[in-house]
Amino acid sequence: MNSKKHVNSFKSPLNKDSVVFLVVERIKEALINKELKPGDYLPSGAELSKNLGVGNSSIREAIKMLQALGVVEVIRGRGTIIRKHPKEDIIDPLIFQLIMEKANTKDILDFRILFEPGSTIMAMKRASKKDIEKIKKTVDNFETAIKNGTQKAEDDIAFHSAILQSTYNPFVIKIGETILQLYKASISKSMKNIPEIALKDHKRIIKAFCEKNEKKLRDAVLKSFDGWKKSLYGE
Repeated sequence: MNSKKHVNSFKSPLNKDSVVFLVVERIKEALINKELKPGDYLPSGAELSKNLGVGNSSIREAIKMLQALGVVEVIRGRGTIIRKHPKEDIIDPLIFQLIMEKANTKDILDFRILFEPGSTIMAMKRASKKDIEKIKKTVDNFETAIKNGTQKAEDDIAFHSAILQSTYNPFVIKIGETILQLYKASISKSMKNIPEIALKDHKRIIKAFCEKNEKKLRDAVLKSFDGWKKSLYGE
C-alpha cells in the first residue's frame, strides 16, 4: 500500500480567493509535477489545512469536487487515495466546457476534420483482428437497424466508438468520446434524413481501414462529412 507523501505543492499557504478551487489546483499541480501519482494517498485533511492555510471545510469541499471528477477515492479509516483509473460514471467537465462555448456548426465540423482522420488512421495502424471484427459488427448492426427502420444515433456512434477504442490511446479515446457526445444531436437528425448515406460512408471507411490504405482512409473519413453537413445545413 502506498503511504501518504510529503508534497512540496502543499507547503505554502493559499490566497483566500476561491479557496476550494485553489486547493483543487494545488492537487492538480502535484499530479502534473509527479509529486503525487495514481495509487498515492493525499496528506490528511488536518495536514492539508495547516500547510495550505485554509479551513477544514474548504479541504472537504475540494475532496468532494475531486471525487465527483473521479480523481480521488475516500477510503474509510485509511484516507483519500488518487485513483489509478477514472470511474466510468464520473462527471466529464470537458463536455460541459465545450457546450458552454456555444460553438456553431462550423466550429464542430472544424473540430471533427482536425481530429477524426488522424484518430482513424491511428486505429488502423493499431487495430487487432478482433478490433476489426468489432468495427465490422457495428456496420452490420447499423445496416440491420436501417432495414428494420429502427436506426438511431447510437447505431452510428457505435462505429466511431469502436474505432476510437482501437487506438489504444486513452487521450484520443477520451477526446473522441467527448466529441461524439457533442454532436450526438446532429447525428440523430442525420439518422432520420440520410441513414443510408451514413451506412455507405461506414462501409467505405472500413474497406480502406482493412486495406490499411492511409490515403484512401483519410479521403473516406473526409468524404463522410459531406452527408453530415447536408443534414446539418439542410442542403
